[in-house]
Amino acid sequence: METSYWRKCGSCKKEIGFNVIYQVCSVSSCSKHVFCSVNCWDMHNPIMNHKSSWAEEMRSPRREEALPEASEAPRRVIVVSKQTISSSQESQEVLIVASKLKQYIKDKYDMNTAGSVMDTLSKNVRRLTDRAAEKAKSEGRKTIMDRDFDS
Repeated sequence: METSYWRKCGSCKKEIGFNVIYQVCSVSSCSKHVFCSVNCWDMHNPIMNHKSSWAEEMRSPRREEALPEASEAPRRVIVVSKQTISSSQESQEVLIVASKLKQYIKDKYDMNTAGSVMDTLSKNVRRLTDRAAEKAKSEGRKTIMDRDFDS
């Protein structure tokens, strides 16, 4: 089953062919979304509430690069369970709801929030949670409670 296109546009769902120009959002968390035109990227921007972003022009891969040949070995999909995810992968995940925090800061202090704040807060949340988990374990519990976060 061979497809006639590479991927579909994230906004209009139009097919993006092989070896053609497409747009991608400059915000790293949106890199999985591709757009057939700047207009489609422009529809995505206010929905995602990006403050400083732009559309980056890219070229889709050629058909030979994107699709495995019939003579090649079959593709294998490796499923990773949560237990096998490395700590470096876990430490990259943002644990903070960015929109809620940004709105809180805007409403209470009338200030903007830099994108790097979410990573820093997530690191702090991990550190505090690790301490709380150790405290619960030392008390023989398998449930982290609010009192475990007290200093």
